[in-house]
Amino acid sequence: MQHAVGSPLPPPHQPGHGWSPAAHHPGAQGAQQGPAPQQGAAPVPPGFAPPGPPAPARQHGYGPPAPETTGHVPLPPGGPVGMPSAPPATTAPDPASTTLAVLLIGPAGAGKTSVAKYWADHRRVPTAHISLDDVREWVRSGFADPQSGWNDHSEAQYRLARRTCGFAARNFLANGISCILDDAVFPDRPVVGLGGWKRHVGPGLLPVVLLPGLEIVLERNAERSGNRRLTDEEVARIHGRMAGWYGSGLPIIDNSQLDVPQTAQILDEVLTRSLASPPAW
Repeated sequence: MQHAVGSPLPPPHQPGHGWSPAAHHPGAQGAQQGPAPQQGAAPVPPGFAPPGPPAPARQHGYGPPAPETTGHVPLPPGGPVGMPSAPPATTAPDPASTTLAVLLIGPAGAGKTSVAKYWADHRRVPTAHISLDDVREWVRSGFADPQSGWNDHSEAQYRLARRTCGFAARNFLANGISCILDDAVFPDRPVVGLGGWKRHVGPGLLPVVLLPGLEIVLERNAERSGNRRLTDEEVARIHGRMAGWYGSGLPIIDNSQLDVPQTAQILDEVLTRSLASPPAW
């Protein structure tokens, strides 16, 4: 919180430092008068104003104080205290100690949630994990399950969940807490995918794609339960649409042969490059 800066308190009065009893008793010093005019001085030419008498030299601790001073302490101007500017970076940015927002993209079974949680758990700065599926499932009565068929109702709930995630991310970021979000964003739907995330979170969002092989996501999907488990046909269809990210300019991690800690380490390396040269999206 910033506070308005008033004038600092003057230092304690000490002899010889801006105050003495004599300064408060003019009679003790006597009236100071300028020098008497000299007899026989040369006349002043017309239009010429003679300079005034020089200001008496201010002795230590005597004389009238200068404007905007208290004793000998100058008063700074009032106003809020600004945040100090960060020094220019001399080394490559370290994503492990930088406040940032990451969007982890990938098909069902890519390991987005597991990697995002692990990455957030092992950061040196406060970091939040925001899962679109978790927020979407906040709706209990009236939940539009996409497995029952994609329709306008399920589309509206997805849009609402994305906006809610975006609001939460901005709130965390404004308070110095990094965020990693995960979502199955399709490259052929930029308006509701990347465009929506960029609109909700901001242009500083760093998207990264997790895209393992089809056989890997099929195996991982088979381990799921409830409405998180999809049919093999749906998984294959989603994976095929995700292939459109190749050639998009976004960083892609093939974590087919990587475990979660290894994938999180590669994610840090990718983010380091993204911070130095943000991708155009």
